[in-house]
Amino acid sequence: MSRILIADDQNDVLEALRILLKGEGHQTDAVTSLAGVFQALEKKDYALLIMDLNYTRDTTSGQEGLEVIPKIQALDNTLPIVVMTAWATIDLAVEAMKRGARDFIPKPWDNDRLLTIVRTQIELGSALRKGRRLEAANQLLRGNAPNIIAESPRMRPVLEIVSRVAPSDANVLITGENGTGKGLIAQAIHALSNRASHSMITVNMGGLSEGIFESELFGHVKGAFTDAKADRAGRFELADESTLFMDEIANVPMNQQAKLLRVIETGEFERVGSSKTLKANVRIISATNANPHEEVAQGRFRQDLLFRLNTIEIALPPLRERREDIMPLANSFLRQHAKRYRKMLTGFEEKARDVLMQHQFPGNVREL
Repeated sequence: MSRILIADDQNDVLEALRILLKGEGHQTDAVTSLAGVFQALEKKDYALLIMDLNYTRDTTSGQEGLEVIPKIQALDNTLPIVVMTAWATIDLAVEAMKRGARDFIPKPWDNDRLLTIVRTQIELGSALRKGRRLEAANQLLRGNAPNIIAESPRMRPVLEIVSRVAPSDANVLITGENGTGKGLIAQAIHALSNRASHSMITVNMGGLSEGIFESELFGHVKGAFTDAKADRAGRFELADESTLFMDEIANVPMNQQAKLLRVIETGEFERVGSSKTLKANVRIISATNANPHEEVAQGRFRQDLLFRLNTIEIALPPLRERREDIMPLANSFLRQHAKRYRKMLTGFEEKARDVLMQHQFPGNVREL
């Protein structure tokens, strides 16, 4: 179901279009002026705008509508605009398309043709928006699907939980010491999920200062602050229909946790500098090296936020408790680096293996 904005100064036209589009499963909002168009666009996102070109009484030139098309495009150049008028001419249609309209419908309209145009333009607009999101997301990505080495019995329950919960949309909280592979498990969950066709978006919450917290997560509009030279999508917007991995989640300051809770609960947020509410369908995977329940008990983390994050909780064991994985991991790393540096290295001497097996690895897999 798509949301369509209709602009026309005649109420009977608005009602006829509302009934026709409702029959196709669309939601509609109606306005009777061009000022109303801009007010509506500031508050909501629409899949399509159908607008009349004439609003002043006894005006038939279409200039009123033609003049605002570029202004609407400046607000959102992915929004398809279909114009309509009872005073249709070829020249008027061509001029409207030149200024940014996607199609032209004369009044009175043919229902079948109008519905075909609506379907086509909504599909094209959706494809364009997804392409823009993918382009922006690709700039943030690092790496691909993970290769998990886990032969230890301590890791079997972890892999079982991953395989069981990955296909769902349940939020997942991954806990464990630094270097235990929380990011790798997050990648695995995403790769096995129904969202795997979209790129997972990652953000290190511990690295976000309070000054950039909202801008990074929710985006900003041009001019929102000194360095905001252009509109920028935030991580939630980029992760629409995908997965957002929030690392070091326990480091989020208390005063920012309420803002995070709201978007996780509702999927709704506003870019910094804008009052327009956006909505994103995002699966949350978060990670922390802290004990989240202790953080709640100490008053450093909101309990209601923890409830939203840990629908499923996965605790990763430290490497010293999964010693069966030390040599398989070491051999894998050796092969990777031997190939990278073009060295003919095939394994470890017995003394080296003994040293590795006896070491406690306080830094876990990252230290290895």
